[in-house]
Amino acid sequence: MLATVEEQQDIVVESSSPELEILYQDDYLVAINKPSGLLVHRSWLDTHATEFAVQKLRDQIGQHVYPVHRLDRPTSGVLLFVLDKDSARHLMQQFVDQTTEKSYVAVVRGHLDQGLLDYPLKYQYDKIADKKADMTKPPQEAVTEYRCLAQTEVPIAVGPYQSARYSLMKLVPKTGRKHQLRRHMKHLRHPIVGDTSHGDGKHNTMFRDNFDIHRLLLHAAYLSVIHPKTEQKIEIHAPLTSEFVRVLSDINLSVEK
Repeated sequence: MLATVEEQQDIVVESSSPELEILYQDDYLVAINKPSGLLVHRSWLDTHATEFAVQKLRDQIGQHVYPVHRLDRPTSGVLLFVLDKDSARHLMQQFVDQTTEKSYVAVVRGHLDQGLLDYPLKYQYDKIADKKADMTKPPQEAVTEYRCLAQTEVPIAVGPYQSARYSLMKLVPKTGRKHQLRRHMKHLRHPIVGDTSHGDGKHNTMFRDNFDIHRLLLHAAYLSVIHPKTEQKIEIHAPLTSEFVRVLSDINLSVEK
């Protein structure tokens, strides 16, 4: 199955750079292509981490930046910041109201076609920030649209099988729940490769041992928002990282150009 021209825009190869790759910048907004493994800001998740996207971008462009949405540490791709607090309030409200548009690229276990998953997710509490929160919240609405871009079969034994199947997916979250895409793919029994929390350990190990992949194969490829000042729609595309592109080539999971 091959991607459409529109979908191919989401899987372009990035150019390598020692600095953060800036995808969009004006007087109010700046977006980067966040590498996998980089925390957005200081967090209890890793008290020993020394690099953070907020500080790196601040030092790179020489001014304060404010993140307006989340991107998991192991996920690469579009991460949007604003340069003033008024714009921050405007943009953050768009994410709360779910008026932004986002799409991701992921490699999942097995052959999966396309569909729309409407499966509520139990709220995941932060053990520090949610210490005093109501722990009896009902499951939250969570909807994900998914579409296969390409499929492959790798001639390497995983468990009792002599080969393993994988799909390159376009994932479009219609809601913004914590770890929504990772949890939804697990629910479909097609977990994302490299997911150590919601994935399949045998397949993760195979990718580490055979393809030197030590990351989650999930990439935030596209984001659109309404500009806080011009009120025009801004569309941002993030090329795949070189490591992501390499593993797609290694497992013969390609998309027609």
